[in-house]
Amino acid sequence: MRKKTFQENSQDSMYLQYCKVCQAYKAPRSHHCRKCNRCVMKMDHHCPWINNCCGYQNHASFTLFLLLAPLGCIHAAFIFVMTMYTQLYNRLSFGWNTVKIDMSAARRDPLPIIPFGLAAFAATLFALGLALGTTIAVGMLFFIQMKIILRNKTSIESWIEEKAKDRIQYYQLDEVFVFPYDMGSRWKNFKQVFTWSGVPEGDGLAWPVRKDCHPYSLTIEQLKQKADKRVRSVRYRVIEDYSGACCPLNKGIKTFFTSPCTEEPRIRLQKGEFILATRGLRYWLYGDKILDDASVEGVSRIRGWFPRNCVEKCPCDAETDQAPEGEKKNR
Repeated sequence: MRKKTFQENSQDSMYLQYCKVCQAYKAPRSHHCRKCNRCVMKMDHHCPWINNCCGYQNHASFTLFLLLAPLGCIHAAFIFVMTMYTQLYNRLSFGWNTVKIDMSAARRDPLPIIPFGLAAFAATLFALGLALGTTIAVGMLFFIQMKIILRNKTSIESWIEEKAKDRIQYYQLDEVFVFPYDMGSRWKNFKQVFTWSGVPEGDGLAWPVRKDCHPYSLTIEQLKQKADKRVRSVRYRVIEDYSGACCPLNKGIKTFFTSPCTEEPRIRLQKGEFILATRGLRYWLYGDKILDDASVEGVSRIRGWFPRNCVEKCPCDAETDQAPEGEKKNR
């Protein structure tokens, strides 16, 4: 899925986000993927199973894959069940309150072409479990994808909408965020992704929006959220080295078992460094390392997760951090 260059004009610097890695403005609904190291049009997520991003050009194909994979597993599960039934039917003997299985040989004529012994029974049972597990897991992903497609959203845009509601509630603003790309009809939203030709509608750069929405409503909201994140970020100082391990054993048992289940990276910390934390969990924080201009050559930013007990809040931020809490609306 190659990146297209978005034509720059006077509105780009005002309404669009600028990607420092790609050195260009992001088209509406585009996002930068750290795994692919490029901006992807209408990015939904990066899928490690297909080793590619799900976005504008392959969203329909990916959704069909989520549909066909469970159907194939259901077909395989049916074959496994029928195989076990036919092979075990003549091997079962029922007694008074007992059931015995004779796996030595089938009491029937002719003998099966492929012997069905104890190893084959165990392998078939294991494959049946995998097929059923895959059907449930991938089937749930298909349901989630169809739910957002019928609203003409992506997974990232659903998260942006949730953060927009949180931002409005946090500051008690008298405004309502309306998702601009919902056509108001599930069928119209469905046709934005699925077409008879297999080629998605549009060019991936310009998108039809609701009549009561600005063409750049989503990107304007993203800029507001980034500005809000800078205001609400907290400065921390590193007091203990951290190797960047996913589940560090030397940082406490609670830190080890509550490691964030995400593909986002961990960052290595050294005592004396400063971190600008933007979000966090009970035992983990996520933020950007404050870099000197000459400290890391060719690297614009280093961000990721790190244990909370490796840092301490700077005194200046500790005093001002309580100010916004008074503005937050009680939930």
